[in-house]
Amino acid sequence: MDTPIMNVLLWILQAVLAAMFAVVATMKALLPKEKLEPGMPWTADFSSGAVRFIGLAELIGALGLVLPAATGIAPILTPLAATGLALIMALAAVTHLRREEPAAIALNAVLFIAAAVVAWGRFGPYAL
Repeated sequence: MDTPIMNVLLWILQAVLAAMFAVVATMKALLPKEKLEPGMPWTADFSSGAVRFIGLAELIGALGLVLPAATGIAPILTPLAATGLALIMALAAVTHLRREEPAAIALNAVLFIAAAVVAWGRFGPYAL
C-alpha cells in the first residue's frame, strides 16, 4: 500500500483506539468498582486497586498511541504503547475466557488486532 495512505490509515486507527481506550480507562480509573460491576462484571474478580491500575495502564496506553507521534517527542513510545495495549487485551481475553464471556473475548480480539496493526506499522515500514 502507498506510504501516505497507510500513514493516514494508521493515524485513524491510532485515534479511534486512543478514544475508545481513554473513555473506558477513565471509567475504570475514576469510578468506584461497585458502579462498574453491572456493565463490567469481570471487575468482581479483581480488587478496586487492580481495576484502577488496569484503567491507568490503559489510559497511559491511549495517550501513548497519539501524543508521542503527534508531538515528535520520543515517537518510539507510540508502537510501544500499541504493544502494551495489545498485551492488555490478550490478558483480558484470558480473563473473559475463564469467565465464559465470549462477546467480551470477541471485543478483546478486535482491539488486540487493531493495536497489533499499529505496533507493526509504527515499528516497521511506517515508523514515524
